Amino acid sequence: MLLYIIRHGEPDYENDCLTENGTKQAAALAERLCTHGFHEIYSSPLGRAVQTAQPTCERLGLPYKIEDWMSESTAWSELSVSDKAGARQWAFSCQNTRLIEKPYTVEDWHTNPAFAECESAEGGFRRITTASDEFMARLGYVRERGIYRITAPSEKRIAAFCHHGFGTTWLSHLLSIPPHIFWAGFDIAHSSVTILEFKNTPDGYTAPTCVCLSDVSHIYKAQLPLKAAIHFFS
Repeated sequence: MLLYIIRHGEPDYENDCLTENGTKQAAALAERLCTHGFHEIYSSPLGRAVQTAQPTCERLGLPYKIEDWMSESTAWSELSVSDKAGARQWAFSCQNTRLIEKPYTVEDWHTNPAFAECESAEGGFRRITTASDEFMARLGYVRERGIYRITAPSEKRIAAFCHHGFGTTWLSHLLSIPPHIFWAGFDIAHSSVTILEFKNTPDGYTAPTCVCLSDVSHIYKAQLPLKAAIHFFS
């Protein structure tokens, strides 16, 4: 199985929709994704994710299925903090060295001072990971001790249209990388495509391999502004 994790296009956060350029990104994305197609398409309920998914759904003649747990709204309330000026930002958007200067683990990362003012950093992470395990089990891959027991092997291509903060958190869990390590060292761009492969192995267990991270080749092909593709925190 291939799991495609796709970040929404350039957003107008205030109105929860895509900008004009974001709409162009979604169209370019659909042109790319329709080449091989999907068997199932899922989306966060937020407008900017749905609007990014729609052109691909229309091209493939597939509906999108809403997954409430993929919404960024709850993750934002759990994992954001106020800066000195009072504006909200992701707690992990601080200087990345602050996340990894001490040897925190997957068990105690939330004790890092960067997360001290979060509403519920550990709880938010657990909420996402629990929902992830339930979602993957529905797809036929049951998580056990950081790997997945294959209950319904498939060669399906599954798409999930979601968000930056949620997406990087989800990827850290799927790949069994402590979240603070993932947040400090990896990022995903607007309308980018990340692909995880779940190989159907003979012993019935698998661990996903990241075969593509934050790819924006469709942006290059469509000759869209690169700045919008890599401007992560607008």
